[in-house]
Amino acid sequence: MPIPNGGLITETNRQYYAGAQQQYFAAGGTGVTMTSTFDTDLIYGSSDPTNGQYGLNNFLLYQSTNALTWTEITPPTTVQNAVATENGGVASATIQLAAANANIIAGMSIYGGGITNNPTSAKVVSMNQGTFVVTLDTAIALPGAATTAVLFQFDQPYTMVNNIVTVAANLPNNSYLKIELKSTAVQENHGSYEYTRLTDVIDNFLVAYVGADKLIPSVKRTDVIFHAKRGLQEFSYDTLRSIRSQELTVNNALNVIIPQDYVNYVRLSWTDNFGVQHTIFPANQLTTDPYAAPAQDNLGVPTQDSFDSNITGTSQVEEAWASNDPRRISGAFAVQNDSTSDVLNQNNFYELALGQRYGLNPETSQRNGWFTINDREGRISFSNDLKGKLVVVEYISDGNAYDLDARIPKLAEDALYSHIIHAILSVSSKIPEYVVQRFKKERSAKLRNAKIRLSNIKLDQIVQVMRGQSKWLKF
Repeated sequence: MPIPNGGLITETNRQYYAGAQQQYFAAGGTGVTMTSTFDTDLIYGSSDPTNGQYGLNNFLLYQSTNALTWTEITPPTTVQNAVATENGGVASATIQLAAANANIIAGMSIYGGGITNNPTSAKVVSMNQGTFVVTLDTAIALPGAATTAVLFQFDQPYTMVNNIVTVAANLPNNSYLKIELKSTAVQENHGSYEYTRLTDVIDNFLVAYVGADKLIPSVKRTDVIFHAKRGLQEFSYDTLRSIRSQELTVNNALNVIIPQDYVNYVRLSWTDNFGVQHTIFPANQLTTDPYAAPAQDNLGVPTQDSFDSNITGTSQVEEAWASNDPRRISGAFAVQNDSTSDVLNQNNFYELALGQRYGLNPETSQRNGWFTINDREGRISFSNDLKGKLVVVEYISDGNAYDLDARIPKLAEDALYSHIIHAILSVSSKIPEYVVQRFKKERSAKLRNAKIRLSNIKLDQIVQVMRGQSKWLKF
């Protein structure tokens, strides 16, 4: 259906696929409003591209007279030229124009023509179309010439509050307005139907489970919000598909900053020129990043500064690891090309033979590199063979970092209801223990069902694995 008809889909096809919504206005004028019906809320900073806040916008606003050729509404598109008569260089709050201009309206700023004050400090209060007199909120002085050209424009041709766009500029009759989401906002909107908002879950819970003669007679909304967020947090760790990823380049210091919403890593890998991932292994038993490296005196006692805090030195462990050639650990040296005497596992094997020696430890006998989590600096550190490599950091978050995160897969919605019920009942002193245990079991069962649903295992994948198990071994 291209047009929503009362179901759960509230966006048109054009809104969803193209990220655009347009509206026809037979009667234009000033103060025209247009309400956004996107599932994604509009974000507004400024309608002036020269304003630094303009970059906060997640949408653009266009106007057209034929719905074919569109022009973005910006301050330059609202410029109106006029000719003002000489006022002798005397500052005045009124400007006499040579002719009327219906497009000069309240809220516009006046500039140009050699005006001696700040151009944006004087704004139009009113325009008398009969006497050609413009009243300003600030007195300005025009040059002494008989006439001078002045310009009027809106500093903010439109504003947005609560997804309602208000156009200050004079919109012509029989015109079109179009709200167009930026590409990042469109991408966030795609695939949203598989989720339900956390706020909707809370509202539905209060309707279905709270009230007279219901399971929970009364409960504060704040309590429901708390338990819903805690449930979302717990589900995000091992039930929901909450794996995020960042593409980062390892700097010369051999590290990348831990993502802002990071809870734990899932996998780290570097990609080659073909985009193929190569798993990077944790250096669990090889090295570590000490959380503290206090400077010591000759007796080995940590020293303090004038504020009684330990003086921090550089970690010698980290320096040694950063300077180490990983081939010393993997044994990947070609002996005849290297004269280093302390290379491990040198048995006249070339690098191509790496991994073919009996009893090798997979943790060390690999060429993908290693990483460590440096909690002291809030960074992920890498071995020096990964310098300049493009790495992908896959990690899990807790689902509460951003508002967009507060979405529940519909496949796990019922499990979250059960979690909230059990959480509320378990902290109530008036609920018998057998009732609490009953809903604890129900929560576990529905959570298990949610895990199965979200595992996303398909029959053809199972068949593919089984066929792979039946392959003949080749010599």
